[in-house]
Amino acid sequence: MSEGRVLLERDEGTGIARLTLDNPSRRNAYDPAMREQLGTYLDELAADDAVKVVVLRGNGGVFSTGADMANAYGWYGDAANDSRQRRPSQRRRLSVDRKSFSFYHNFLGYPKATIAEVQGFALGGGFELALMADIAVVAGDTRIGMPATRFLGPALGSLHMFFYRLGPVLARRLLLTGDMIPASELAHLSVFTEVIDGADVSARADWWARKLSRMPADGIVIAKEAFRLVEQLQGYQGEEVASYLFHAFGTNLQFEDDEFNFVKTRPRHGTKRAFQLRDEHFDLPDPEADDQLAR
Repeated sequence: MSEGRVLLERDEGTGIARLTLDNPSRRNAYDPAMREQLGTYLDELAADDAVKVVVLRGNGGVFSTGADMANAYGWYGDAANDSRQRRPSQRRRLSVDRKSFSFYHNFLGYPKATIAEVQGFALGGGFELALMADIAVVAGDTRIGMPATRFLGPALGSLHMFFYRLGPVLARRLLLTGDMIPASELAHLSVFTEVIDGADVSARADWWARKLSRMPADGIVIAKEAFRLVEQLQGYQGEEVASYLFHAFGTNLQFEDDEFNFVKTRPRHGTKRAFQLRDEHFDLPDPEADDQLAR
């Protein structure tokens, strides 16, 4: 077991490796250093001929709430927080976002079989990782979605992947609203491999890992490259550039006085209260739901 906020376990007898996000006090949100550590372990396992399957999971009953928003511009480095309080330049945004999105692109085309063991929350980048995994075993009460779109608008994340995996109707719904919904609402769409009771998720993910590990190692790698080629031809053309390009542009918005601005709200009220104010701003009761309850 490795030290740090990402834990690595290897079982060379079965060819299964497990990566555990270990930041439970932050619901396994990750900052740049933590994601860098995860990427380093993934690269290490990709080069390990003894590993066939990589299981990604979170400690404390939560998969991941994605990028840590405690410092919204912290991802762009010290230049984002200089004494002049300037926004990060567009050139810095593009440079950092290109590197950031390379992590997701590498996971999407990862050469080993990947399994996501998902419980609690899968938000933002955590939601993307769950969608990108070859096998995703998800607790029905897991809250999923892209709430960060409420900070910076809907052009966030791997857009091609959202439309390809979720379909255009659901992708637009989640990105335009920032809604967080239970995974059980998607069970009938086969977005994830299995949506099951939370108590069974770990055992079921382990069963899938052992099942996949019986495949020939070279066969898995060749298949993963073939899968990647097919998806690139069918659904992901331009994804490598479009995702970070839209994100860089989308983090440089102008906000009107009546629009919620997380970056300004967080320093004034703190991160926790900023999240509460965000949800209060976007909370609009559904009259249709109220009518159904009344009946």
